[in-house]
Parts: sequence; C-alpha cells; structure tokens
Amino acid sequence: MTPEHQKQYQARQRARAKVMALVLGALVILFFAISIAKMS
Repeated sequence: MTPEHQKQYQARQRARAKVMALVLGALVILFFAISIAKMS
C-alpha cells in the first residue's frame, strides 16, 4: 500500500468513526428522552 493510499484509507476510517459516534450519541439521547418521557 502506498503512503498516499494509506492516508486516504485512514481519512475514510476516521470519517466512518465520526459517523458511528454521532449515530451512537443520537441513540443514547433518544433512549434517555424516552426514559424521561415514560417516567413523567
């Protein structure tokens, strides 16, 4: 793998990691909101 190729691959991995983190965060917030709604 050429260094440039590796850089592209790492950038793609980082972008995917960011998206996954956002999705997980959104799910946590959603779950939290549903829990609060059920309590009240």
